[in-house]
Amino acid sequence: MSKRRVVITGLGCVTSLAEGADNLFAALIAGKSGIAPIELFDTSLYPVHIGGELKNFEASKYIDAREAKRLDRFAQFSMASSIQAVNDSGLDFSKEDPRRSGVIIGTGIGGIKEIEEQHNRMLEKGPTKVSPFCVPKLMGNAAAGSVSIYYGLRGPNICVVSACASAGHAIAEAFYAIAYGRADMMVSGGSEAACTPIGLASFCALKALSTRNDAPQIASRPFEKDRDGFVLSEGAGGVVLEEYEHAKKRGAKIYAELLGCGSTGDGYHITAPQPEGKGAIEAIRAALDEAGVGIDKVDYINAHGTSTELNDIAESMAIREVFGSHATKVPISSTKSCTGHLLGAAAAVELIACVKAIQTGIIPPTINLDEIDERCGKDMDYVPKVAREKKVNYALSNSFGFGGHNSCLVFGKV
Repeated sequence: MSKRRVVITGLGCVTSLAEGADNLFAALIAGKSGIAPIELFDTSLYPVHIGGELKNFEASKYIDAREAKRLDRFAQFSMASSIQAVNDSGLDFSKEDPRRSGVIIGTGIGGIKEIEEQHNRMLEKGPTKVSPFCVPKLMGNAAAGSVSIYYGLRGPNICVVSACASAGHAIAEAFYAIAYGRADMMVSGGSEAACTPIGLASFCALKALSTRNDAPQIASRPFEKDRDGFVLSEGAGGVVLEEYEHAKKRGAKIYAELLGCGSTGDGYHITAPQPEGKGAIEAIRAALDEAGVGIDKVDYINAHGTSTELNDIAESMAIREVFGSHATKVPISSTKSCTGHLLGAAAAVELIACVKAIQTGIIPPTINLDEIDERCGKDMDYVPKVAREKKVNYALSNSFGFGGHNSCLVFGKV
């Protein structure tokens, strides 16, 4: 079967920085930060008190309040971003074949809030007092399942779990479902709500987080010499992918085309990236090869750029290896400098940055970048501090996760 074209027709998100794709992109290019003190629980005994927490999220804006109570916070986020994306696309699924429409949504951790709450309830009141909604709320596939049920979609319905590459892999799988004829429309993306007591404690134990508690808005500092770890964030990104002819026939607004995907493993370490970025190199090359895009054609790279020492160096080395002399010419930015790290939702939120850059000709900056770590490459263009106007025909987005999971997506102007 010949490969069909896949385009992006709907976007949605909920993040600590903004709610809605347009609002998010406006905040990114303005160089704003969504990082602040955590208020969901008492952090006084933790070495880290800050995160990218959604302060005023109301699930009842999107779904019935009773139904919202039956969903963990991560699934509520996913419902919100997916509904935004579907509304943005203009699709009316009641007029579409439900067997040709599906849902693939990623998460790195799933319903950790529900696990914590029900475990505490069991210890306090006994095992018979655990909620009957515990399993449906904690399971990682609850996000994809809930979106599928909400719209009555009966095509491919899958949850992808690959740590911080989860949304990237979910979007890639949705792409292939359409490209090779299993579906015509897919709702995809990723969601995470790990700003919980055990979630924060776990990453603190790894010593992976920034402890810049007195200056939260400058805590996320990708590629910066003075960085000290990533910032844990929560939220979700949603996207509608659609077969090109189907989208064109109904007169849909098309943001960009998803041209290619790359997926590899490091085969190296459960948390650390391969030091020379070998898995990342192969993922980037695979995505560009499938997209049919030469390295000199890439106008923008949205880096994984977590603000951790090992990741930033390994990713920079990978970009240098793949792009050669072009590596110092292509603008590279990490929007995690603004949003923090949304773990399994990161790639879906960063997709928005890429396709809006293609649509608007504005590249979001890497904020908080005062002095580039020379190990990342002082001659690399990390778009420091200020957004830049530049025509973007092709954009590339990297996502790398614990376990050695690597994902790369390539987008193009239509």
